[in-house]
Amino acid sequence: MTQTNATLITVDEAKALLKDRSDQINERFPRLKRQGKYILPDYRLTRKREAFKIRKHTFLQRHARSYVAFDSENGQTLWMHNFPSLTESLFWLDTGLKPTDTDTNTSYKQWKVKHEEDINTLKNILKERSRERKAALAKKKQPKKNPAHKGA
Repeated sequence: MTQTNATLITVDEAKALLKDRSDQINERFPRLKRQGKYILPDYRLTRKREAFKIRKHTFLQRHARSYVAFDSENGQTLWMHNFPSLTESLFWLDTGLKPTDTDTNTSYKQWKVKHEEDINTLKNILKERSRERKAALAKKKQPKKNPAHKGA
């Protein structure tokens, strides 16, 4: 079994990747600050063209149960795609193919079986992050007890 080398990132880290790409868009030989393969959960990439501007701008939009895969491993290009599942995004990062691609030696189903352990590990990390976030929110919502003030 080969291990997938994708890293889960936060929205701030994803924005930094997009800004780095944007800053170097006109460079002849760009050198990205972060190289590697990353996944941003619960977001989608959207493109928007502002009036009278030639270049389209890429934005991150909150979208539950969706994943943005970023690949900057070559150090010069940042490839990005939206995916409906974590498994599909990992497949693309590992093989460069989408699950619907047919001209390949490895099918999506075969790859999924081969990397089941890696997929489950990342899913468990996401579940743990979600639990921690919910616990922190619940802790914030609890009213603070005032020991000096007693009920009449």
